Amino acid sequence: MKREILLLCEYPTLNGGERSMLATLPRLRTTGFSPTVMCPGDGPLAETLRGSAIETIPLECRTADGARRPQSRLREELGRVIRARRHDLLHANSLAMGRLSGPVAAELRMPSIAHLRDIVTLSARAVADLNGHTRLLAVSNSVRNFHLAQGLAAEKTHVLYNGVDLQDFRPRPATGWLHRQLGIPDDSMLIGTIGQLGLRKGQDVLLRAAQSLADRLPQVHYVLIGERHSNKDESRQYEQQLHAAAEGALTGRVHFLGHRDDVPRLLSELTLLVHPARQEPLGRVLLEAAAAGLAVIATNVGGTPEIFPPGENAARLVPAGNADALAEAILSLAGDAVARNLLGTAARRRAERYFNIQTAVDGLAQHYRAVIQEFKPGATAVC
Repeated sequence: MKREILLLCEYPTLNGGERSMLATLPRLRTTGFSPTVMCPGDGPLAETLRGSAIETIPLECRTADGARRPQSRLREELGRVIRARRHDLLHANSLAMGRLSGPVAAELRMPSIAHLRDIVTLSARAVADLNGHTRLLAVSNSVRNFHLAQGLAAEKTHVLYNGVDLQDFRPRPATGWLHRQLGIPDDSMLIGTIGQLGLRKGQDVLLRAAQSLADRLPQVHYVLIGERHSNKDESRQYEQQLHAAAEGALTGRVHFLGHRDDVPRLLSELTLLVHPARQEPLGRVLLEAAAAGLAVIATNVGGTPEIFPPGENAARLVPAGNADALAEAILSLAGDAVARNLLGTAARRRAERYFNIQTAVDGLAQHYRAVIQEFKPGATAVC
């Protein structure tokens, strides 16, 4: 008999947390669990779930004008679903949904897990809400340690790395299709960054580094993959600043590709992936690039050193916000194909050993079983 899991998602979009969750679902169903996802009823996430024949239950966390609905109303809706459907376990897929559901799960004595995918400051009330869950899963040791310092219960908080499909993301020879699509010379070098357009992802730092290298690397083109989701004024201004920084010495050499569904193919066309994030719990694009055997330059923040540990020569790590250090790393690797190949090979080995999607699914299923087991009278946890 399959165990019924109720997964909670806040946003209708497909960002790293949603993609990490989606990657587990096909395999999770082979381990004895049947997921239902409670999420916004319209948007890419719901469409993808329905296309995969996964049941969804509408949960609208925001009004039509983008304002967040009251926490009390959302908890009432969640409580009604839990009482009516009687799932075996609740899994909040984000810190915010973990905070929303923690008191509900505790009150109803429902086995529950909250996924911690963010490094953010928490209030005492938020910590208490999260500690209402049976178990907390942090995506990296960095995330776990950060939140333990804020008061999360150490005995409840475990680390479970995300995984990627090593067949979908694998080393492939470049074919030049992206050069042709962009209308740039075949011998141009492509350096890419992938992520939501926003200050945390640091695209501005990459463009400052690119400006300083414009004369020394005239053959390099830069691709920015991702879009802005926030409608805040500062987010709009940030995007405008990025487009302004792409002019002048970089005119015609910076390409904003927006949202793309063909990231595995895109990675194979890049010479380097640069991830200049100011903070990163465990960057999904870094796992994907590692699996693709692509040379990576990333900032030494959050969980990134856990993907690329010092001494393993699997990526070049630079300080966050330091355009000069980033430019130096780009200049060094742009002229050294041997070094790029060594980095890519070592990164692929890291992905195979630690970030395989099946390893992530097996770990998640083990946590599910342990949490459900804890609620059996007289039982002890199995992991």
